[in-house]
Amino acid sequence: MNPATALATVLVDELLRCGMTDAVLAPGSRSAPLALALQAAEDAARIRLHVRIDERSASFLGLGLAKRSGRPVALVCTSGTAAANFHPAVIEAHESGVPLIVLTADRPPELRDTGANQTIDQVKLYGTAARWSAEIGVPENRPGMVAYWRSLVSRAWGLAQAPVPGPVHLNAAFREPLIPDGDESWCEPLDGDVTGAWTKVRAATPGSVLHVPPTRRGVLVVGDGAVNVKRYVAAASMAGWPVLAEPNGNGRYGDHALSSHHFLLGVPEFVERHRPEVVVTLGKPGLSRPLLSLLRRAEEHIVLAPDLAHWPDPVRSATQVAPEVEIPVVSGDDAWLKSWRTADLAAAAAVDEVLDAMPEVSEPRLARDLVAGLPGGSLLFTAASMPIRDLDQVMRPRRGIRIMANRGASGIDGLVSTAIGAALAHSGRSFALLGDLAFLHDQNGLIIGPRDRRPDLTIVVVNNRGGGIFSLLPQAALPGPFERVFGTPHQVDLEAVAAAHGVPHRVLDTPGDLPKAMAGEGLRIVEARTDRNANAVLHAEMRKAAHAAVRTTLT
Repeated sequence: MNPATALATVLVDELLRCGMTDAVLAPGSRSAPLALALQAAEDAARIRLHVRIDERSASFLGLGLAKRSGRPVALVCTSGTAAANFHPAVIEAHESGVPLIVLTADRPPELRDTGANQTIDQVKLYGTAARWSAEIGVPENRPGMVAYWRSLVSRAWGLAQAPVPGPVHLNAAFREPLIPDGDESWCEPLDGDVTGAWTKVRAATPGSVLHVPPTRRGVLVVGDGAVNVKRYVAAASMAGWPVLAEPNGNGRYGDHALSSHHFLLGVPEFVERHRPEVVVTLGKPGLSRPLLSLLRRAEEHIVLAPDLAHWPDPVRSATQVAPEVEIPVVSGDDAWLKSWRTADLAAAAAVDEVLDAMPEVSEPRLARDLVAGLPGGSLLFTAASMPIRDLDQVMRPRRGIRIMANRGASGIDGLVSTAIGAALAHSGRSFALLGDLAFLHDQNGLIIGPRDRRPDLTIVVVNNRGGGIFSLLPQAALPGPFERVFGTPHQVDLEAVAAAHGVPHRVLDTPGDLPKAMAGEGLRIVEARTDRNANAVLHAEMRKAAHAAVRTTLT
């Protein structure tokens, strides 16, 4: 099956599974895959297809259908000014709150801005009149495409109706061939969920709560930006579920919270025996690839999203999205939770043994000891790259602290200033854990005027003279260009930087010096000098030891 046919088949099928009953088509060449898929759906009595030769008339016909039925209607056209002729109806739908799914066919990127026939800029063509818009991208015959396409369509369907009905726009780029080629093979099944939409969006209505099916084999995942954390951690605990909380989700506390899920989920034998029946996600997870793989394999993945205009689903696995969820209390055998906790304790002990055997300052041990030694009521702001991942892998559950990170876009910029701002707003002591590049990127944040408030903030800087996280990524296998274009070494004297800004500075000589370095008040810098290559070796040793410990619990 050619990619254009596969994409069109999946898009139309997912719209039907979501509940679409009507579609309006204006004929054209580039939209041929969509037209043929719609015709096939009508032949199978799955949809009512309306064909009009004029795009403007077609779009207002769809507007009328959607306005009266209250259900989203699909508008389909070819590329170029055909799509522009939908604009008046899209504006009317926006202003009057009518749900529309606008599907515009487009030329592939290599034909744009070349003078190719019937090619205009269709990306976000309808501007603010569309509730949401997405460039689907040119379809490719590779695994993962079907989940992406279906998730995208079900998201569009949900956003066309909630929180306020209106038009959404999907721009679909098709390469030739545009018609079926007689080959029905594809690299993965094109089928969707037999129960309906790939992702079911539960609209926010008074008193509406999504009730999770009763099960002991559940998992609560807490990521960045999670809300109502205490409520759901308590509910998961009463249900006998393990809690897999990223540090900045601020849910890693209590007897049900794990500290080594990154390592547990990296052991295939453990994963095979611990397939959850349901996973409930709060916030946006994204620090651990093994955790994301768990979400991908979950039978039921429920995403809690107070704002139904946006919800996190990084691996396109969400089966349901709701603003409020109820996790039922389930009594009975606690073998599920005990098995998770036994493996977690074994992995954590193995990691601790590796870390404690090193006399030098290491990045993971620094992260572990720093968060363990924070005074109650403290704030810890961390860089969004390596420091937060170190915390994710070694932080033991504890209460009484707040952890923050700029993980919205996970940028390196502005971290010193963000930490200072958070410290100024915090009522207790504040700390920051940054890498050297992040620190240098925003060293101007240390410039504070003589009449401005200064924070009570200890900035711990891990100085490995470059981009440490790249030493743990596939780029490290490229010894030739690696050091210059990824490692990006520098020779900046951080003590001189601190002195230039009048900020006290000290070097952390041994791991045991950390408590003394954390003491004191005001704005201060603590520099921890480490080696990037040694850090990569240490992480490999941690992983090996943790995986071996987990396997001993499975025998």
